[in-house]
Amino acid sequence: MEMLSNPQLVPPDIHDRYEVVEWRNGLPVLKVANGSEWSEILKVLREFKLKRLYIKKQGGRKSPIAENLDGRFYGLGWVEKAFDTKIVVDGAVSETPTHSVDCFKNRVALEVEWNNKDPFFDRDLNNFRILFDLGVIDVGVIITRCDELQQIFKNLGEGKKYGSSTTHMAKLLPRIRGGGAGGCPIVVFGIRGACYVDE
Repeated sequence: MEMLSNPQLVPPDIHDRYEVVEWRNGLPVLKVANGSEWSEILKVLREFKLKRLYIKKQGGRKSPIAENLDGRFYGLGWVEKAFDTKIVVDGAVSETPTHSVDCFKNRVALEVEWNNKDPFFDRDLNNFRILFDLGVIDVGVIITRCDELQQIFKNLGEGKKYGSSTTHMAKLLPRIRGGGAGGCPIVVFGIRGACYVDE
């Protein structure tokens, strides 16, 4: 199954600023079945600016870029959500813990992966797969960065901080193609250079 970038379903202004890729009809599932969440995702993406200050700032537990995006979703009623999951066989209970989702609303799970180690993608996709198989979510969404931003980082003297083994599109897409999310529909937004502002 090929991954698609479907310009018919994505507004032109979003397509200009983000690389948009779907897996297993993620865009129709998001846009049609979860229209309110789709509108809120578009609102957050339209308002987002990749500021020079954010790139230069030394990271802590969470980068200012991830904090900015997460905070915008929280302001719209999205929440960080942990799920209590278990399997019961003949009365025997087996805990099946999943990782908490950074941003969750109704049946949409969303993760922002700006500059983590790339195995975080494996965690996110496996989490989406489990939650989808359990009937908890309809679609998983990941916002990450496009490979083209590396030149901006180099120009700012920050190339080493954003290394090849951190989270970006080139590390994510092969994992999705390889079945990392199972049957879960996925939509990926890659932050492009058009989002950058020198403030």
